[in-house]
Amino acid sequence: MKQNIEDIQKEIISEFSELTDWEEKFQYLIELGEELPKFPDEKRTEEYLVPGCQSRVWVAPKLTEGKLEFDADSDTALTKGLIAILIRVFSGQSPEDIANASLGFIEEVGLAKFLSISRRNGLFSMVQKLKGYAEKV
Repeated sequence: MKQNIEDIQKEIISEFSELTDWEEKFQYLIELGEELPKFPDEKRTEEYLVPGCQSRVWVAPKLTEGKLEFDADSDTALTKGLIAILIRVFSGQSPEDIANASLGFIEEVGLAKFLSISRRNGLFSMVQKLKGYAEKV
């Protein structure tokens, strides 16, 4: 059975707590981004582009049996890791759960504190894009 959003966040918090410094945490995010499946070229369009990001980030949803799945990509390694961690939390969840989710892990692992202002704004833009898809279903 698919984990719920809270359990996935707890798992992420646990993984980050094992990393000793921000260099390790950023490296871990980059590795998560590298694990994303290849993003379809035909979806690299304005429709799927996340507004408000310094980097180019694309997110494409698909609804399967009442659950949203997301494909994503970015043109920078760290941003790709950030979107990877967000779709890990949201993929396979119901639109209602995504729309209502509180993402405490962002504060808890320190992302909001250690990202630059522009990356932090981009992260929240990614969250809004994902939640926006959930609200439209």
